[in-house]
Amino acid sequence: MFDALSDRLRKTLGALTGHGRVSAADVDAAMREVRLALLEADVNFKVVKDFVARVRERSTGAEILESLTAGQQVVKIVNEELVGLLSAGDRTFHLTGNPAVILLVGLQGSGKTTSAAKLARHLHKQGRRPLLVAADPYRPAAADQLETLGKSIDIPVYRAPIGVDVLGIAKGGMDAARKQVRDTVILDTAGRLTIDAPLMKEIADLAKAFKACETLLVVDAMTGQEAVNVAEAFHAAVPITGLVLTKIDGDARGGAALSISAVTGLPVKFLGTGEKTDALEPFHPDRLASRILGMGDVMTLVERAQEHFDEKQAAKMAEKLRKNSFTLQDMLDQMDQVRKMGPMGQIMEMIPGMGGYAKQAQESVDRGDMKRAEAIIKSMTPIERNDPNVLNAGRRRRIAQGSGTRLQDVNQLIKQFTELQKVMKQFSGGRLGKRMPGMRG
Repeated sequence: MFDALSDRLRKTLGALTGHGRVSAADVDAAMREVRLALLEADVNFKVVKDFVARVRERSTGAEILESLTAGQQVVKIVNEELVGLLSAGDRTFHLTGNPAVILLVGLQGSGKTTSAAKLARHLHKQGRRPLLVAADPYRPAAADQLETLGKSIDIPVYRAPIGVDVLGIAKGGMDAARKQVRDTVILDTAGRLTIDAPLMKEIADLAKAFKACETLLVVDAMTGQEAVNVAEAFHAAVPITGLVLTKIDGDARGGAALSISAVTGLPVKFLGTGEKTDALEPFHPDRLASRILGMGDVMTLVERAQEHFDEKQAAKMAEKLRKNSFTLQDMLDQMDQVRKMGPMGQIMEMIPGMGGYAKQAQESVDRGDMKRAEAIIKSMTPIERNDPNVLNAGRRRRIAQGSGTRLQDVNQLIKQFTELQKVMKQFSGGRLGKRMPGMRG
């Protein structure tokens, strides 16, 4: 979603860091580019105006312009102001009461039901015992969807008989939670195609009757500034405590995500980064700002790695690298582990300095390069995977036919693997450390 904005900001700010001292005219030229980049990304006009004014004021001080690292300091100021822009409201996720009641509200099609399942999975990983409640009496398909999602993540779903009103459903869900010793109730409430008074009253009555500790508005980031308008309308009528921005992995302009907190004063608490139930991230303004500016997001990358990588397998892999015994089978296993962490483009964005290659990496995956490599390796025998030296011309032709690829594809993969082995050997032998002091550790 932020690809175009990130590219534009990286180029603009990179031009400032390319030379030593920076003049007021250089800052003004850069701020014009920053303003255009934000407006083209569909960021609210008033938000852009205030943001650029603050950055220009801080960047044209004497202590900045006279510094030999002025360009870097301007980038630092842009980063700080971007974090400030995204940091509105109290982002703490409150879980009070027994059970704690969380209301998910929003318009139809915003991703509310999927977000309920994602949130349940997120809380389950933190040691909570959530219960999902299908609190939409008007659309049976919503309850069916929630039941399907609940089964996929092994979390129970309460569904009331037909004819029970919203308050009755919520009461039944609370009773079921107490019987099942569940400490969190997530109410997936009804949506509408448009905002109307009955919907707002229904949500307000639910929040008041069951003392909801969180009332989260789910908004579709793909709808642009309309998402900001929806948030403002809900906030005016209902005690909203925070936002869940869905479809943040889409290809629409990301201005709504940057504007919504500044305009409404509501904190973004979660980001929906994909369709799977594990694609929900707690919102960290500093991390998103770093990603947008191409500085990476190491913390999120580490958290994803910790979640998806097996410690024993990682230790075994480290030992293989130390002994220089890395095989094609190990390469296949690592590809599988990386895929579990999410789209390749997202992973590249989290590595400092690699944001510019994120699009290229994702395009490679979309073309099927990784699947092609997997097909080739899986068409090999165990002996061939462990010792590529046995791969003569006849074996390679057989592998190409078995994997549905070309002989050139097989040869290219073996060549890439051989080069990778050489790099591994240099690390394991300490040669890189001898050539580059300080690298051996």
